[in-house]
Amino acid sequence: MKIHLIAIGGSAMHNLALALQQAGHTVSGSDDEIFEPSLSRLKNASLLPPEIGWFPDRISADLDLVILGMHARADNPELARARELGIQVLSYPEYLYEHSKNKTRVVIAGSHGKTTVTSMVMHVCRAAGLDFDYLVGAQVKGFDTMVRLSNSAEFMLIEGDEYPASALQLVPKFHFYRPNITAITGIAWDHANVFPTEEVYVEQFRKYMQQCEPGASVIYFAEDDKLKNVVESTQNFVKKVPYFTPPYEVRSGVFHLLTEDGLLPVSVIGRHNMANLEAARWVCQLMGIQEREFYEAITSFEGAAKRLQLLGSNHHTQVYLDFAHAPSKVKATLDAIKESFPEKKIIAVLELHTYSSLSKSFLPNYAHALDAADVPMVYFNPKAVAHKRLPELKREDVAEAFGIAVSNFYSDASEVLEKLKSMEISDTIFLIMTSGNFDGVDLKRWADQLLDR
Repeated sequence: MKIHLIAIGGSAMHNLALALQQAGHTVSGSDDEIFEPSLSRLKNASLLPPEIGWFPDRISADLDLVILGMHARADNPELARARELGIQVLSYPEYLYEHSKNKTRVVIAGSHGKTTVTSMVMHVCRAAGLDFDYLVGAQVKGFDTMVRLSNSAEFMLIEGDEYPASALQLVPKFHFYRPNITAITGIAWDHANVFPTEEVYVEQFRKYMQQCEPGASVIYFAEDDKLKNVVESTQNFVKKVPYFTPPYEVRSGVFHLLTEDGLLPVSVIGRHNMANLEAARWVCQLMGIQEREFYEAITSFEGAAKRLQLLGSNHHTQVYLDFAHAPSKVKATLDAIKESFPEKKIIAVLELHTYSSLSKSFLPNYAHALDAADVPMVYFNPKAVAHKRLPELKREDVAEAFGIAVSNFYSDASEVLEKLKSMEISDTIFLIMTSGNFDGVDLKRWADQLLDR
């Protein structure tokens, strides 16, 4: 097929472009901005658009399909031209469903932990020699792309998020996938720009339950009351499989699962990740992988990119980077660090980057989220607030919402990172939490400089 991707530079979209090319399709694309690593990866595959911008004259009648990315607006000129010519237009979740209609669709959903659980399942399936297609939201060690499409695989493993599919379809992506097997990790209100109240957000999961294939297996975290209510009240005919945090021990900072064969050391840390392991175990079991085979493989799982990623360490200091941004994620990440290193001082910096986190009305949801840190710090760039067309956010508003001192708030990335460099680093954990990029700062290089002091 000849396929054109509008907004090809996005994280998922550029990986989809690479996967489509690898599957033998003729691929083109466009975008009004493309950053690294998308830029280099598209260039290396000869898929980088010759010019940045939208060019409706490049949409021709010989195209078989146009895939529309979320970051393209509804009035996109290339989209208008495709519709004028009668070319089929699909969002990428719609395309993934079309690709996988004859496969067993395995979808990992939930407000937090989706990427980690999906990555765990990918790691184990590869070790087990299982042929599977996939879409995951981060780079996973051992996999070249975040998307794989084939005609041979029996399974399609999808990280199913609740953000809208496209400007034409302002409904969650995971509503399109109709899973045969799904794991749901929890429900905690997020994306306030799309779902203005918690009730509206929770309703998306109720609808998701109705869109599971009849007879689907629904694995759900039964310690989450909201999720438990959603799953157990559904009228859809599905098999309900509750899971709980498995027994574990922490020894010298290393987490060990308690299995029938004794204690099993794992590389991930935190109570939330022990629950994520249990979700992944259930998913793998329903995909035909036995428990012992799962445990043998999971010991070598090191985590997905930016999920409690160790940027650097020496004998007394560690520096971690985590994608945490929503209140529940921030708290879970900090609790994991505290549980792993109870004797160490924790200095935590959270960058506010998403629409929700920069909204004054949503900020009270962060109350106590940073309580586990010995030194809690918050940073956001005022330009990000203006870019999202939100009302001005004052440092006093942020400090009050988090319950931290105004002096621990920063509006300049270099200032907060230089402040961290001036601190005592002995017996200290530095934790950077962001779904942004700290204004493009090379955090790995910064961590090396901190540790070399």
